[in-house]
Amino acid sequence: MLQKTIHLKSRARGFHLITTELLDALPELADYASGVVHFFIQHSSASLTINENADPDVRGDMERHLLQMVPEHAPYYVHTLEGPDDMPAHIKASLLGSSLSVPLKNGRLLLGTWQGIWLGEHREHGGSRKVVVTLLE
Repeated sequence: MLQKTIHLKSRARGFHLITTELLDALPELADYASGVVHFFIQHSSASLTINENADPDVRGDMERHLLQMVPEHAPYYVHTLEGPDDMPAHIKASLLGSSLSVPLKNGRLLLGTWQGIWLGEHREHGGSRKVVVTLLE
């Protein structure tokens, strides 16, 4: 078993392809013939998801859709002290999720050809994010 925490750089609100950043921080994967890699983000206003890895328009469309689906300044939000993006960020993080499990074979994640791991940054200024990675053989 391997477990480590990866500190992601701060990013703007939106969806960001982070597969390469995660893999660069995990050279140990090369030592494993098979297993499952579990990724868990330690924040309640950001998310992890697997989706399109080639066309950045998909990430932009996802952000625009969620801005419509979960609007800021909704009159029914009570949790507003941390800014108009905070409560929507919590909702988006719950909708998309805080963890992913990906199979591993011969040191490589078994993602599909057009799949990549995305960070959903749901705050305007979310700051650096931490992802705990656990590899189980």
